[in-house]
Amino acid sequence: MFELFLAELKRSWIQFTRYPTEAIGGVIIITAVFYGLFLSARYIAGPNLQFGDRLDAIIVGYVLWTLVIFIMTDIAGTLQFEAQTGTLEQLFLSPFSAPQVFLIRALAGLMLQLTLILSTLLLIITITRSQLSFPPSLLLPLLTVLLGAYGLAFMMGSLALLLKRVQQLLGIFQFALLFLLTVPTETWTGSLRLLGLLLPMMPGAGLLRNLMARGQMLDPIAFAIALGNGVAYFVLGLFLFHWAERETKRRGGLGGY
Repeated sequence: MFELFLAELKRSWIQFTRYPTEAIGGVIIITAVFYGLFLSARYIAGPNLQFGDRLDAIIVGYVLWTLVIFIMTDIAGTLQFEAQTGTLEQLFLSPFSAPQVFLIRALAGLMLQLTLILSTLLLIITITRSQLSFPPSLLLPLLTVLLGAYGLAFMMGSLALLLKRVQQLLGIFQFALLFLLTVPTETWTGSLRLLGLLLPMMPGAGLLRNLMARGQMLDPIAFAIALGNGVAYFVLGLFLFHWAERETKRRGGLGGY
C-alpha cells in the first residue's frame, strides 16, 4: 500500500511540475472570484458595512468548498477520463482493489492540493484583512470534513462508473456544495439544527467556523457528532462504489465507453 502511495505521489508531482501554470492559474482564479464577491457585497451594503466574524466564517466555508470540489472531481473525473481513454479496465485489474487505487490517488493529489489551498487562503486573508485563527485542534474537524468529502466523491464515482459521463451532474453538485459549506448551519435551531447535523460535512464545517472565525474551543460532543457524520458518509460512499463496480462488471461495461 505504501508503494502505491509513493507511486501516485510521484505521478501527481510530475503532473504538477509539468503544468505549473494550471495550478497557479487555479489559485489566482479562485482568489479573484472570492474577492469579486467580497467587493460586490461591500458596494451593495455601502461604506458603513461591518462584517465582523461573518466574513471570516464565509472565508472558511469558501476555502472548504474549493477543497471538497477538488476531492469530488479528482475521483469522479479520473474515472470518467480513464473510461474515455480506454484504460479504466486496467485499473480494475491491478493487484489493489479499485477503491484503494482511487483513494490513494486522491490522497496523493491532496498532499499537493493542500499547498495550493493554503496559498489561496493566505491571499484571501491578505486582501480582505481577515482575522482567522489557526489552532492545532482544527485538524480534528478537518478530518471529519475530508471523510465526508471522500464519501461523496465515491458516490459520484459510482455514477461515473455506471453512466460514464457526469460533467453536468458534477456542475450542479458543485453549486449545492457551495450552499452547504458557506451557510452557517451551526447557528440553526430546532428541527433545522437536526437537519444540519445530518447533512454531509456540515457538523465539521461548523466546528471549523467556530474554531477559526469565532475563536471558540473545540466541543468534544460536537466533534463526536461530526466524526460520526463523516464516517457514515464515507462508509456509504464505499458501499455504493462497490455496488457500482459489481454492477458495471456484470454489464460488461468496464472496457466500453
